[in-house]
Amino acid sequence: MPVQGKIIRGYDKQKNQGIDIAAPAGTSVAAAATGTVAAVTKDTDQVPIVVIRHDGGLLTVYAGLDGLKVKKGDTVSRGQPIGVVRKADPAFLHFEVRKGVDSLDPMGFLQ
Repeated sequence: MPVQGKIIRGYDKQKNQGIDIAAPAGTSVAAAATGTVAAVTKDTDQVPIVVIRHDGGLLTVYAGLDGLKVKKGDTVSRGQPIGVVRKADPAFLHFEVRKGVDSLDPMGFLQ
């Protein structure tokens, strides 16, 4: 798990292409697996998003971050901190697993 907490919104390919994990603001967010930071961008509300490329064509996407500790091109190890959960109501991390443009249920990779 990229962050310890309760899943407050599950995967639904049509409505939520990842999972939302509740965690207190400031909680460390870790890379789910070893890879390379493919992109650091922002959503329409200017909230940072980190995309990590892994072996096998998989991507992990982390949204709802603050205090980023990585930049594009960085190599990260599984468990390495990449940022913290940003302050929000509720505070949570949005986490996705993708193969190309297709979203996959993250739970199959996290269990």
